[in-house]
Amino acid sequence: MGSQLTIVLVHGFWGGAAHWSKVILELSRKGYGKIRAVEMPLTSLADDAERTRKMVKQQEGKVLLVGHSYGGAVITEMGNLPNVAGLVYIAAFAPDAGESPGGISQANPPAAIANLAPDSDGYLWINYDKYHESFCQDMSADEALVMAVAQKAPIATTFGDHVTDPAWKHKPVWYQLSTQDHMIHPANQKHMAERMKPRKLIELDASHASLASRAAEVANLIDEAAKALG
Repeated sequence: MGSQLTIVLVHGFWGGAAHWSKVILELSRKGYGKIRAVEMPLTSLADDAERTRKMVKQQEGKVLLVGHSYGGAVITEMGNLPNVAGLVYIAAFAPDAGESPGGISQANPPAAIANLAPDSDGYLWINYDKYHESFCQDMSADEALVMAVAQKAPIATTFGDHVTDPAWKHKPVWYQLSTQDHMIHPANQKHMAERMKPRKLIELDASHASLASRAAEVANLIDEAAKALG
């Protein structure tokens, strides 16, 4: 049964584990009792991969990794653990060996790139008054305000950290592409998804925050992956 897997949810930049709240509820309603959402420091790919690796090693049985945004780079980097059964990418980076999220973004710069600003400590923020249009334009103003105020900024240099041995070359993959994404250009998502040869690729008319704005469809894809791996 797919429900016997542990589903580990991995967040991206400018948010934490709570970004998965709606997906967690959807998966719980489908009968999944073993759901975990890792909270990463967003200080480097190595740090974030190690934090996620530690959580995955604590789980009994198979694990299905689900990464949103930069979380896709994290599961790509650490997903070769023997108990990882598969990978689901949600509007996410999926770098190849030697690639970084920043390098991939240069091919087709995202619409929101002008709304990013570093602070004097090296953290990279989405301008608070631009968060709604940049990250989650298909959500309500109230929801966007909470996300903006609670955003978790990464250390800017993390964008340049390179993947070593991509897990998607060794594990089954599923991908959800957001066609109205302002943070990772849809053309970059399409390129990354197609070269992985996913078992299923779905496109949603959604913002970067599809995990919140289209949680039911995202949960359905995760459910499909879990059942396939069960």
